[in-house]
Amino acid sequence: MSAYLRAIEQGADAIEPDVVMTLDGVPVCRHENEISGTTDVAARPEFANRRKEKTVDGVTTAGWWTEDFTLTELKTLRCKERLPQLRPGSAAFDGREQILTLAEAFALAQQHVRKIVPELKHVSYLQSIGLDPIPPLVETVLAQGGQDAADIAIVECFERSALLQLASMSSLRWQCVQLMASRSGPIDLPGLTYEQMITDDGLRSVREYAMGIGVEKAMLIPRDDQNHSLPPTDLTARAHAAGLRVMVWTFRAENLFLPVELRRGDPSAPDYMRQHGDLEAEMRQFYALGVDGVFSDFPSIAAIARG
Repeated sequence: MSAYLRAIEQGADAIEPDVVMTLDGVPVCRHENEISGTTDVAARPEFANRRKEKTVDGVTTAGWWTEDFTLTELKTLRCKERLPQLRPGSAAFDGREQILTLAEAFALAQQHVRKIVPELKHVSYLQSIGLDPIPPLVETVLAQGGQDAADIAIVECFERSALLQLASMSSLRWQCVQLMASRSGPIDLPGLTYEQMITDDGLRSVREYAMGIGVEKAMLIPRDDQNHSLPPTDLTARAHAAGLRVMVWTFRAENLFLPVELRRGDPSAPDYMRQHGDLEAEMRQFYALGVDGVFSDFPSIAAIARG
């Protein structure tokens, strides 16, 4: 909650919760359904026997999973910074916050007159274990005000089937964004790649069910194998020609995430990768391409760069 409030104070137009499911079917806001990196669950002896190894979207991981906990149990946990080595200032707030439900995030956005951009995570996997997140998403929006709540929401997902399912499930009108990443494809459609989805024909197909695409930065400004920026692609212009808006993820200020030419500080310093580089300059490059939105862990810099 405090992170979203801070983002709003810094000028964010929207908050973007990633959505996973509890054992009792409640949508909650966590970056992943495996929560050992974002909560104190590993330090809770009462939940030691919940640790399991699972394969989700082709990746096998051992940990603790939201779908093995009721909402009441999850609410006893406390959140922690996912990247403490890079963000010790944020990690200083570990232990203060509860996991939010999607309904609580909606209420926060409504209270502060902001949009909300729920990202449905691991939909095919959750459906395979009987925890389809789409009906409870619809129920949440109906409970938060129906079409008025849907109008402030932009629902995004890396899977295509989930967005198609959402559009067919209720009388509500939805704004959807197809997420995409370099060198991969939607887990629900084996054999299809995101590179195929950003051809002119592919973009026209996406426009049939989505109002925009949410793309990894490298799909607009690639980098070479030494992490230097290369000339931009024409994807923004072609997406606009297909009637799609273009959102880009994720902008972070630490040198680790920036191209070499925008890193700042002494490369020999032990904390060089967590020092902040010129994120404002990077974001200005993307705004100059005409993108319609950006996702950033540093909203104040995004707002300054936009001007």
